Amino acid sequence: MQTAKEFNPRKSTFARVGLLVYVLLIAYASLYPFMGWRNNGVPPTEFLSAPLPHYWTGFDVVTNILGYAPLGLLCAFALYPRIRGIGAIALALVAGIVLSGSMEAVQTFLPNRVPSNLDLFTNSAGALIGAIAGVWLTPTFLEQSAFLRLRRRWFAHEAGRGLIVLGLWPLAQIYPQSYLFGHGQLTPIFSDWLSSLWDMPVDLAAFLRHDIEPSIEQYWLSEAIIAGCGMNGALLTLFILLKRQAPHFTLAFALLALTIAAKSLASALLFAPVNAFTWITPGAQGGLLFGAAMLAGLVFAPPAAQRRIAVAMLVIGLFIANAIPPNPYFTATMQTWLQGKFLNFNGAAQFLSLMWPFLALWFLLHPTHRKKHLVP
Repeated sequence: MQTAKEFNPRKSTFARVGLLVYVLLIAYASLYPFMGWRNNGVPPTEFLSAPLPHYWTGFDVVTNILGYAPLGLLCAFALYPRIRGIGAIALALVAGIVLSGSMEAVQTFLPNRVPSNLDLFTNSAGALIGAIAGVWLTPTFLEQSAFLRLRRRWFAHEAGRGLIVLGLWPLAQIYPQSYLFGHGQLTPIFSDWLSSLWDMPVDLAAFLRHDIEPSIEQYWLSEAIIAGCGMNGALLTLFILLKRQAPHFTLAFALLALTIAAKSLASALLFAPVNAFTWITPGAQGGLLFGAAMLAGLVFAPPAAQRRIAVAMLVIGLFIANAIPPNPYFTATMQTWLQGKFLNFNGAAQFLSLMWPFLALWFLLHPTHRKKHLVP
């Protein structure tokens, strides 16, 4: 029987952390690729009084609306229970207008981006639609519902931040990667920045591996380790969020299947349907088998041990992913990816791919998340 306390409305940590992450995601996507900053003498607010763009497509309108709809929804969820109904919708709309207007104004200083009042209107419309949906869905996700009861029965009370991190893992697969689950590859980006800054070639990955060029077998082994470590880092993070009565293997398989499906669908859409499963290399297969074998034993380990092993797996995967050169076949395949209209989408996807392991490590290492009451 449920107690009265269970019916008291409570704030959603999941929604508030998710809102913060999504704002950072929008900012990264709006300002990507962060190159060529300059002052061209145009006031940042000039786009507000400019005529509507002559050339636009339905694709532009739909993507702008869809891009800001989650912002409005998360705003409505994050404001609950203090602000509800019309008040939540109004504040979410204001937040969408302010964020979109700020991003368009900053784009004035980026030669690769074009600020547009149409983008501001459509982004604001997306935030409004998301806010209305958030208020409408509040009883389903934040009040007494079958979904909320299931969440309380299977997950630890303070699992909200961890669920945000795990929810981003499938989305992090969208950006093309050299190796399966090879997130956090910062050395190519930093190498390019330093090469441009110093006007000389810089290869940080070569420095990490002491200028040793890997053999074909080492490429295969590296991908197996990266894939296995990435898989275990994510699924062990899931395990430490679960209560004892939760179906551990079923939920782990569902998360892994969703992640692999996202990877395959992204490969098909961004390149060609025939490339949907090109990521299934011998190294990736070996990594999945290695990860599954480790996971079968680690599911019975104490949560504290699972947390430490998850951290170790993520750190090992990060180091190898940043030290090994990009797969030559992958580099050739990337040449066929025409970003075009997907510039914002590409920036958001790259942000998730780069930052996911660091978000996971933040969750696993933060003192708040290591409290005893978090252990199921």
